[in-house]
Amino acid sequence: MAKRVVTRTYTASIRNQSRVSDDLDSLGFAASKLWNVGRWTCSRIWDEIDYIPEHDELTAYLKSHERYDDLHSQSSQRVLQELAEAFNGWYGKRRNGDTNANPPGYRKHGDEHPRSTVTFKNKGFKLDTKYQRVRLSKGSNLKEYWSDFILCEYQTRPDVDLSTVENVQQVRGVWTGDEWELHFVCKVEIEVSEAPGEKTVGVDLGINNFAALAYEDGHSELYPLNCLKQDDYYFSKRIARCDDSDSEQATRLHRKKSARRTHYFHTLSKHIVQRCVDEGVGTIVVGDLSGIREDEENDEAKNWGKHGNLDLHSWAFDRFTDLLEYKVEMEGITVEQVSERDTSKSCSCCGRTRKANRVERGLYVCDECGMVANADVNGAENIRQKVSPSLSCDGGDRSNGWLAQPSTFLFDKETGAFTPQEQVTS
Repeated sequence: MAKRVVTRTYTASIRNQSRVSDDLDSLGFAASKLWNVGRWTCSRIWDEIDYIPEHDELTAYLKSHERYDDLHSQSSQRVLQELAEAFNGWYGKRRNGDTNANPPGYRKHGDEHPRSTVTFKNKGFKLDTKYQRVRLSKGSNLKEYWSDFILCEYQTRPDVDLSTVENVQQVRGVWTGDEWELHFVCKVEIEVSEAPGEKTVGVDLGINNFAALAYEDGHSELYPLNCLKQDDYYFSKRIARCDDSDSEQATRLHRKKSARRTHYFHTLSKHIVQRCVDEGVGTIVVGDLSGIREDEENDEAKNWGKHGNLDLHSWAFDRFTDLLEYKVEMEGITVEQVSERDTSKSCSCCGRTRKANRVERGLYVCDECGMVANADVNGAENIRQKVSPSLSCDGGDRSNGWLAQPSTFLFDKETGAFTPQEQVTS
């Protein structure tokens, strides 16, 4: 067993909720107000000179604003950093052809500000693990006296002991919709298993099958987006019927949709990691989707069609990859990201590259060697070969086997797990 330092976030409830909720509310509202000030500033700069300021520039510009001192200086810096990241994310999507992407909005529901997450860095909190308390700093504008602070009594899960953690980097106050809770972001040393094997698997992420896997020893798997597409359709219809998009009912529906999607990503990444352990995989090769909206031939925005674009912009590929990397750490498996360029057009058997060989979304037929394959699995195998160039078989007719007939796993809503297609009950 080897040891590795990783980042972990531990959630804790607040035992003295009634005594500190008003103070936490004031900080949450202050964070929303500062966000709105920064949002207006970014919009004005963008309109004037077509430039989005970086967070350090935004911080330097707004340090003298009265809203900046409502929070501890490090907490205010973090709010503006999140805003700058959101703007840069929006600009990157627009640059890659996502015309549906919207810039970050103002945090305001009618005349009310919502409670934003408040982040306290090392100078903004003091942790007392003996009595399970944490002292959170207020901004100078909200202090009744110079040493005023918020003292929260916290309770973590029974298996989490913060006294054994040497480095707690941040504490976040998070409003759940009903009450406040604390998130402790820590650097911890964990024991990591030896890699279960030296094999590789290629993972192709897409908008029809969320993931296609091609294993080194010759078989493949598909994970269709059946339940997420159903959820997207169902919740979009429900939200459209709400009188106000910012209403409590709409907010509740958005939160439920997000929670179901998060559960899907966690369950899928956990399932894939377990499959890799079972198959003796030591390296997972994932296609880098940073340029997925760019056409490989003329660098212009790809047009995936009305529904294709909607689906592509909805699925959080980066979020899934982050969860996958997080879960494989414990198993000693590594994740490598490689370019997806030409992987959908190239034959994984002979290397012939021709766009027309992808006959349909799910079918690839090579005009050179005659291979017939599932198009997503062919892409996954090409991705795998970028790290492990050897073919995944002994030279037999692969088009009649694993390339053309992958195993299919569907998310079963009744069991909350991924199951072979023939065993799904819902």
